[in-house]
Amino acid sequence: MRRMREFGTTVFATMTKLAVETGSINLGQGFPDTDGPERMLERAAEAVRGGLNQYPPGPGLPELCQAVAEHRKQWYGLSYDPDGEILVTVGATEAIAAAVLALCEPGDEVIVFEPYYDSYAAAVALAGAVRRAVTLRVDAGRFTFDPAELKAAVTPRTRAILVNSPHNPTGTVFTRGELECVARVCREHDLVAVTDEVYEHLAFDGVEHVPLATLPGMRERTIMISSAGKTFSVTGWKTGWVCAPAPLTGAVRTVKQFLTYTASAPWQAATAYALREEMDWVEAQRVSLQAKRDRLIAGLEEAGFGVLRPAGTYFVQTDIRPLGFTDGLDLARRLPELAGVVAIPTQVFYDHPDRGRHFLRFAFCKRDEVIDEAVTRLRRLS
Repeated sequence: MRRMREFGTTVFATMTKLAVETGSINLGQGFPDTDGPERMLERAAEAVRGGLNQYPPGPGLPELCQAVAEHRKQWYGLSYDPDGEILVTVGATEAIAAAVLALCEPGDEVIVFEPYYDSYAAAVALAGAVRRAVTLRVDAGRFTFDPAELKAAVTPRTRAILVNSPHNPTGTVFTRGELECVARVCREHDLVAVTDEVYEHLAFDGVEHVPLATLPGMRERTIMISSAGKTFSVTGWKTGWVCAPAPLTGAVRTVKQFLTYTASAPWQAATAYALREEMDWVEAQRVSLQAKRDRLIAGLEEAGFGVLRPAGTYFVQTDIRPLGFTDGLDLARRLPELAGVVAIPTQVFYDHPDRGRHFLRFAFCKRDEVIDEAVTRLRRLS
């Protein structure tokens, strides 16, 4: 159909395939190369052997819904009823798609911050809606937005705003002031906020992650989304959740039931355990990732890249112009030959590709020896 013709194979699949074909180190796709908490993995295996292998309830295993509710309360002071205000999904990607499909009629508009995770554009297109991109630009060493541009993006057709913080692919973590600006726009124009917070526990250098739903007047208009994948290094489990007021959760559930209905009972049980018992492991993982970030940044700077220091996520954005390159997509295609490394060209995440043409994204959620070897190879560029 016409509205999906701009979408082919995702850039992640394309670049990972290139890494395999060329034997390159894959610093493109954001998945760790080590496993999550051992006891969490054991809980999943025990659930399989214990017979938890049939359909779980459509809204999710009650024990996971309860664990998510406890987690929201403990970490953010947000109260959600596990029976009606929490919905388990097949990862955050399904949650985002189901939310957009539930909210938007054809022709409605959705505001996104570019560069954006690629599934956002596809979800908006599937709904027959129109995306309005507000560009994140570099200011004082971090990506941020112009409040005037955000306000100007709102029209009478605007229905929702997609907010991702900590932000993939830039690594920025929106400040409380930035989020208050978003909240003000939502309140003034009666918009629903869909917040992708999968990196909520992976903010660095003491930077605080502030959920938009905690700001005045926002809980009742926010669909808050997260998942187990990034928090516990189990991206293949695809276990996510929605937290929202009952009418919004019900709307998302109405769509979700006809997408996957339900999935992953053993992983749901193990995730419920981990949310209660493995947050110390998560903190240790955060500290480890911060060190890996610094390790990769030092190597990239030595290799000649301009580097933007991320405050969260798995990713470092680099400016390729100091090395004499101007087109990130072209360099990403050539990088396996030039250096035996794969990265992601950031320009594919823009409605306005020229604004991100000089950026490449590298992932640091890898073992130290993998990062070191990648850096050694990348030094060939200079």
